[in-house]
Amino acid sequence: MKEKSKKKALIFGITGQDGSYLADFLLQKQYDVHGVVRRTSTPPHEQPFNNIAHIRAKITLHNGDLDDETSIRHIMRTVCPDEVYNLAAQSDVHLSFSMPTYTANITGLGVVRILEAIRDTQQEKKKTIRFYQASSSELFGSSPPPQNEKTPFHPRSPYGCAKAFAHYATVNYREAYGIFACCGILFNHESPRRGENFVTRKITKGVARILAGKEKILRLGNLDAKRDWGYAPEYVEAMWLMLQQDKPDDFVIGTGQTHAVKDFLTYAFQHAGIKNWKKYVEIDPANYRPSEVRILVADAKKAQRVLGWKPKKTCANIAKIMLDADCLAIGQGL
Repeated sequence: MKEKSKKKALIFGITGQDGSYLADFLLQKQYDVHGVVRRTSTPPHEQPFNNIAHIRAKITLHNGDLDDETSIRHIMRTVCPDEVYNLAAQSDVHLSFSMPTYTANITGLGVVRILEAIRDTQQEKKKTIRFYQASSSELFGSSPPPQNEKTPFHPRSPYGCAKAFAHYATVNYREAYGIFACCGILFNHESPRRGENFVTRKITKGVARILAGKEKILRLGNLDAKRDWGYAPEYVEAMWLMLQQDKPDDFVIGTGQTHAVKDFLTYAFQHAGIKNWKKYVEIDPANYRPSEVRILVADAKKAQRVLGWKPKKTCANIAKIMLDADCLAIGQGL
């Protein structure tokens, strides 16, 4: 009997937090995993490839860029995947205020370039390609919580605006061309692989360095901002589940619990055995955004009902996991 061929997945943003966890997950599902990386002079065994170093021999990487339509079309035709996951973006919300045009081009227009490549490849290869677009809770901005699939968007940053364009473009290609395209509106999700420019990782790495005597002060911005924080490895399963459904649709993914930045800060310092974190923290106005998002909390009932997906890790669990990893990385065990 002829062996059934593996499903083939193409991941944009495979070297990031979500992309690397998704690659891990799909390899466990026996997928043939391909990833798109930007051409760099950095060797593949160094940054920014650290997140995929443990699986580098099991995946196939292709040089491409969301700014380059030609490379995207070439990769799409060459791989001809069953599933495409776009997790790539200029995703630093604070940075998007100083680089709005670049953010709009990569985070927004980059998605249209992928969708066009999918549309052309489907026609040429006579094959259905399923597409996942990473939307963001930043779409909701100042909309009142809890936020679900029917909550109006009110983004408060160039990043949020670019994600709104990408979201609606994905919906439009689904409705206009019949592409199996889904948007996952994911609320904040963290892990030891989180970028160091994100506040949760900034906190856990800072606490680890304080414990090791390498730093004395942790400089942060708005401690009162409230977010719905989940665990990234759990969220990539939700992405995959969306593409296994009979019909494409959009889903909010989150825990339904909200915590202030100061709560996450407290959890990290408590795990480090430090009760009074205030003497180690300074507020730096440079870390404030021109327009702030006050509170985000997910209403993910639809995902629970349709996908059968539920989060497991709590915010306190995640702070502990991240701090343990950062302490281990600098040789400071807890």
